[in-house]
Amino acid sequence: MNPVNAGVAADFSNDVWWIWVIKAAAILVFLLLNVLLAIWAERRVLARMQVRSGPNVHGPFGLLQSLADALKLLLKEDMNVKAADKLVYILAPLITVFASLLIFAVIPMGPTVSMFGVETPLQLTDMPVAVLYILAVASFGVYGIMLGGWASGSTYPLLGSVRGTAQVISYELSMGLSLVSVFVVSGSMSTSTIVNAQAPFWWCLALLPAFLVYVVSMVGEVNRLPFDLPEAEGELVAGHMTEYSSMKFAWFFLAEYINMFNVSAIATTLFLGGWRAPWPISAINDGMFNEGWWPFLWFFIKMWLVMFFFIWVRGTLLRFRYDQFMNIGWKILIPTALVWLVAVSVVQAARAWADVDLSTLLWWIAIPLGVVLILLLVWPSKKEPEPVPAGPKDFDPLADGFPVPPLPGQVLPPAPRRRTVSATIVSSSTTPETDPPSSSTPSGKEASDG
Repeated sequence: MNPVNAGVAADFSNDVWWIWVIKAAAILVFLLLNVLLAIWAERRVLARMQVRSGPNVHGPFGLLQSLADALKLLLKEDMNVKAADKLVYILAPLITVFASLLIFAVIPMGPTVSMFGVETPLQLTDMPVAVLYILAVASFGVYGIMLGGWASGSTYPLLGSVRGTAQVISYELSMGLSLVSVFVVSGSMSTSTIVNAQAPFWWCLALLPAFLVYVVSMVGEVNRLPFDLPEAEGELVAGHMTEYSSMKFAWFFLAEYINMFNVSAIATTLFLGGWRAPWPISAINDGMFNEGWWPFLWFFIKMWLVMFFFIWVRGTLLRFRYDQFMNIGWKILIPTALVWLVAVSVVQAARAWADVDLSTLLWWIAIPLGVVLILLLVWPSKKEPEPVPAGPKDFDPLADGFPVPPLPGQVLPPAPRRRTVSATIVSSSTTPETDPPSSSTPSGKEASDG
């Protein structure tokens, strides 16, 4: 145990002030370079998914495209809205990007290494409540979104900021509840201690429902498709960023991508074993790949796998409606996380009472569940004959409050205007003036001849 900071597995007792400065600068450079790489990678991956090329002109494989875009934002004219609250208008993007840069301070990226002759962990700092610190900083970032939309003095930015606030509140709850089960099993809220607790196996396997809840919540937390409601282009132009330009817009844009790396690093640390090598690499030569600078590679790969998941989801799913988005958060994720938390607490209490190893207990739970799932898959089900539709039936497309297209077998009722036009045509066709001349009535030429 660290004698300087009790309850923390990492030992920072050898750190001096210049080591702190080097680590902080390295984290800043690491995040900025990863953001440039992420923008390029997202464009290339989405292009491949949509059968097109993507950026391929500036530099080899278009690698300099992100740098060109950053320079363009830096050199663009800086516009200020006359109706804006100037101080808050300028302060809002700085709050957002400042909050996004604080989370990596407690993320362990490797074990103790030698850095310029000093034995120090690959982590800036840690504390017994590090995960609570992460949740607090993530919640603080929404103030930038809210203040930016409010200070712009425009309708669309205000609507986007209100949506962003409601979104963060909703999905922060489900995210926090999914992380509580990690605290219960690990016995600590220190990030380095949680990584050490995953030495036998990763928590994404033992706490699979909590991991799934976290994955959905992290997408909603960073406002990415299909949950990008605060900046829905088709509804709100660009949401809370509509009235921003040049570098002030770039700060918001930068904070969004840094937050993607933040939640990816949290998922890696709390559920994917952190910097530990995956099996069977971890078993080679008594774990030689879990020592030195090798673990930083495993952390980097895991974090980018989660980032690829963000890009994959964006290229696959469409944006949810706002009511669907809120229903997922409040009616599915939060109840699921609460039920799972109660189940984990009961299992931990039973484990402490019976003095059973966690691995053994998980096997006793997993084997019966696996048998039940296999039986459900192979058990023949008696299919009921599908009822034959009696014929097309009318339905109300506005019954749920919004227009719904008809399903197969359903027929839209005739529109009121169509009924009015049809009735007018029928009534006019029966008047004597519009009746066609009968064969017994002489034509004009015959009448003149007569």
